Amino acid sequence: MKIEEYIEFANKNPISWVASTEGDQPRVRALGMWFADKNGFYFQIRADMDMYRQLQQNPKVEASFWKPGEMFGTMMRVAGEVEFLEDPQLKIKVLEDRPFLKEFGFTPEAPELIIFRIPQGEAYFWNIEKAFHPKEIIKFGT
Repeated sequence: MKIEEYIEFANKNPISWVASTEGDQPRVRALGMWFADKNGFYFQIRADMDMYRQLQQNPKVEASFWKPGEMFGTMMRVAGEVEFLEDPQLKIKVLEDRPFLKEFGFTPEAPELIIFRIPQGEAYFWNIEKAFHPKEIIKFGT
């Protein structure tokens, strides 16, 4: 499979479950991915979230995307290290794409508006048909 298939799957199924760690304790939460492209999988969070602190301390992360379907549907997992982005143009774009953020007082200059991406790592698909076969892992962004 090619990374384009993973990008398309994530963009069509943007609700993901993202795992970080707090010390030795895994922490998982649902998070709406902003978008994916050849440069990575992009997310937006707030600086006051526990997740932001956790990712600063340990940038390793895994996100799982799910498409409903027969027999449990299809899942895609993406693992890598996050990269925090301070690009003012990206902040303008996230506010255009997600206008509800303005209602919370976010501006492009707001330090509380955090954008991160998973620029490289590995990914694979899973469904019931693949359950008893070796994972077909791809590396991306390398």
